[in-house]
Amino acid sequence: MTERLSHFIGGAPVAPSSGEHFTSTNPATLEPLYEAARGNDEDVRRAVGAAKAAFESPSWSRLSPTKRGRLLRNLGDLIAENAEELARFESLDNGKLLREMRGQLTTLPEYYYYYGGLADKVQGAQIPTSSFEMLNYTQREPLGVVGAITPWNSPLTLTTSKIAPALAAGNTVVIKPSEYTSRTILRVAELAIEAGFPDGVVNVVTGFGAEAGAPLVSHPDLAKISFTGSTQTGARIAAEAARRFIGCTLELGGKSPNIVFDDADVANAAMGVIAGIYAAAGQTCIAGSRVFAHKAIYDELLERVTERARTIRIGDPLVDSTELGPLAFADQLSKVSSYVDLGVSEGASVRVGGGRPDIDLPGYFYAPTVLTDVDNSMRVVREEIFGPVAAIMPFETEDELVALANDTEYGLAAGVWTQNLARAHRMARRLDAGTIWVNTYRAMSPMSPRQGYKNSGVGIEHGLESMNEYTRLKSVWINTDEGPVADPFVMRS
Repeated sequence: MTERLSHFIGGAPVAPSSGEHFTSTNPATLEPLYEAARGNDEDVRRAVGAAKAAFESPSWSRLSPTKRGRLLRNLGDLIAENAEELARFESLDNGKLLREMRGQLTTLPEYYYYYGGLADKVQGAQIPTSSFEMLNYTQREPLGVVGAITPWNSPLTLTTSKIAPALAAGNTVVIKPSEYTSRTILRVAELAIEAGFPDGVVNVVTGFGAEAGAPLVSHPDLAKISFTGSTQTGARIAAEAARRFIGCTLELGGKSPNIVFDDADVANAAMGVIAGIYAAAGQTCIAGSRVFAHKAIYDELLERVTERARTIRIGDPLVDSTELGPLAFADQLSKVSSYVDLGVSEGASVRVGGGRPDIDLPGYFYAPTVLTDVDNSMRVVREEIFGPVAAIMPFETEDELVALANDTEYGLAAGVWTQNLARAHRMARRLDAGTIWVNTYRAMSPMSPRQGYKNSGVGIEHGLESMNEYTRLKSVWINTDEGPVADPFVMRS
């Protein structure tokens, strides 16, 4: 019998108010995995109510920052202890390689250790004034209830990027995971209770965006929303946040350039291109989907990338030798296939891939694809595909390259392959992207801040800077002069 899961509210599993569930399917085998609770506005009200009560309770609000940090470190330890279980859950849910998930689970606890260390480092400052009798200082306070709406492509990592700093700052959270990947987030909420977090500090409502996500964003007791997903959905969330004057952090789409200059180590650059677009079947917001190769090395790079793409081992993501698993769900497969067909209709040539691979599994697989004869005017180059599809284009001059790379509505990341140190720094300055990788791709750390430019998002995740996303600044003025009040009609300073 298929396992049936509940929401996690107020420190315990809670059945959906409607009594309805929906089925999550293994994208590699199309077999049912479990049934998740189908959340609605009533479930969201219960979760936000539990989070608000926990935020106001002395068991959380009066807990010292150092002790909050200890709880985060406890949670990191428990995630490490349960790493194999969590890795398998996530691989089964979204088709990511199990070996990749095992690698992620070795570093994921470091996020909780890092933010646990920051919990008691949130400080204000004394501000100089023009009067010796006037004391002015600032302090940072938690916001309240934070809503986190997280995607299906990297549920554990991207949820952690939100809840770890939010909790370190003293907030409580309500998480609405993607309907395709509920299980690992529910398990983390259970581990939070085991780590010692008070009931209601971490809550999870599973379900669909329109039924559970939208009520969460519009809930009057929500102090902030943090979302990772499509630019279109992010725009709607930003509009709702603006309507209610609450903060929002948005990590949205990308169409990142991966740039190879003529002095690059072409063999390494080709592997960087492979990593940038075919890792996780291209289902990453930072995917290097637009590849620009200098005309002098274009043919060599194209040949290397094409040959490696042709030999990528496609199959069951639970098998260690597999290099490319399935797309996460049927609509995503249809979207990727449609974009490749669109590219061909626009004049693109398919050098490799371009369809479903011939394998024994019935899941949502799509072959690693290379498109040539493309340019920046084509939709297949301008729009985010979110699949294993690379468009490879030549360029001649640095100025031409910069103009092409920046000719996009997105600005999430960029890769640069060159042995010229001066050029590396020039590109880091000239490219309109929040993260620049030089002679590598997909490097990430909880200590390194990330920000999307243009339509790729608002706000900062990771690093010291992200703590400001989950706190509010208060300025306090104290008059130490006990003498008579001066002229009441003159502003004091």
